[in-house]
Amino acid sequence: MNLRLRGFRPAQPALRSDDELWHYGVVMNDGIAHDLERLDADGFVLIERLLSADEVAAMRAALRPHLTAELLGRNNFEGHRTERVYALVGKHPLFAALVEHPRILAICDALLEANYLLTASQAINILPGETPQPLHSDDTFYRIARPRRAVSVSTIVALDDFTLENGATQIIPGSHRWDDRFIEASFAGVDFRTRDPAARVPEDTPLPRELTAQLRDATMSAGSVIVFLGTLLHRGGANRSAAARLAVSNQYCEPWARQQENYTLAFPPERARHLSERVQQLLGYSIHPPFMGHVNGIHPRRLLGVD
Repeated sequence: MNLRLRGFRPAQPALRSDDELWHYGVVMNDGIAHDLERLDADGFVLIERLLSADEVAAMRAALRPHLTAELLGRNNFEGHRTERVYALVGKHPLFAALVEHPRILAICDALLEANYLLTASQAINILPGETPQPLHSDDTFYRIARPRRAVSVSTIVALDDFTLENGATQIIPGSHRWDDRFIEASFAGVDFRTRDPAARVPEDTPLPRELTAQLRDATMSAGSVIVFLGTLLHRGGANRSAAARLAVSNQYCEPWARQQENYTLAFPPERARHLSERVQQLLGYSIHPPFMGHVNGIHPRRLLGVD
């Protein structure tokens, strides 16, 4: 993917200093160092073939019972021709394992404070006829003035090849450094209201020419992943093909930020009890010092019957 970078604005670096990395216990290697360098410079990094073909096939099979074309988006942001499976981490062990993939967590270790959380875990299936999603950044609802460090880190894992025709994610490289004036202008046409079922028709809201000129398609093979900062402008592309485009997206946020999904209610503690300790922590069965997240003065993991 050949990208020309435009629109950089001065900002705090996305990557923590060497002293901070040492404090948080981040173990660096050449692959992670490259990932972080690209994230700091461009706001994203594309990692080819994070998953094997067998892993992709297994995930597609695990998702099949949940993809019935009945739960389509309630508004143009979710996508009227897009299926979403929420709280995916609790749907199958494969998706719980993906949440704690070592390479992804190594990136998060460098970009977020210790005790960071999983904020969203979903499958996104863009069906034929879907229009482009409104342009947005994933941590805009944290109302902290930009430019700034990202409050969240997002991942999109392709379970189909991402192509120009089937809705590959579109990004604006360098937009993670833009200030509030540019971001607010890009959000002007986003409507999050739930539409009446009869009015759920795909809409294509054209972008200003200067934004359209900077969009780049993140085309990649199945099993690959794009990792990007919560401050990066992006959107799901239009699906002009004859087949659906399936992906899995996990997002992580700072330990002091509210999660998009409430995992303690999304699935019962009985199910969470069988997840790994690391995934339990990411869901919120954890404490951020000195006592953020306690339940009646005790550690939340004790509610799972774990000491």
